[in-house]
Amino acid sequence: MEFSRIGDDVLLRLDPGEEIHQSIQSLSKYGIECAIITSGIGRVRNIRIGYLSADGIYQTLEHDGPMELLSTQGNLAPGPDGPFTHLHTLMSDNGHKVHGGHLYHATIHVVGEIHLRVLDSNTMKREPTNTDFVALKFCNLE
Repeated sequence: MEFSRIGDDVLLRLDPGEEIHQSIQSLSKYGIECAIITSGIGRVRNIRIGYLSADGIYQTLEHDGPMELLSTQGNLAPGPDGPFTHLHTLMSDNGHKVHGGHLYHATIHVVGEIHLRVLDSNTMKREPTNTDFVALKFCNLE
């Protein structure tokens, strides 16, 4: 992983074998604890995506891949157990069929290129709920 920070913008390059969530969360050791992930592209494998059902339970599906990472958005915020990433994604398989949803896991196959907009570390955090969902809470509201 390599990254460049220009003001509040971070450009992140992930290399083969790196996991997307772990890589973004590791930015906290450089003081980047809150951010909006505005874009992500590349090629990934070992993919798990899903959705939150009406009863608050995540339903997941695994894809071995590799797949083309078409789009990724989300955020990074402090969570109950450390840095927490909430990501949604669109990917296409080799037949150009698009798959999407909440991203649980993806390992970089060729490259990952991600843009983050850094926010003040007291902007937001994640808190557990009585479902599988970990809710976003804004901290700087007056």
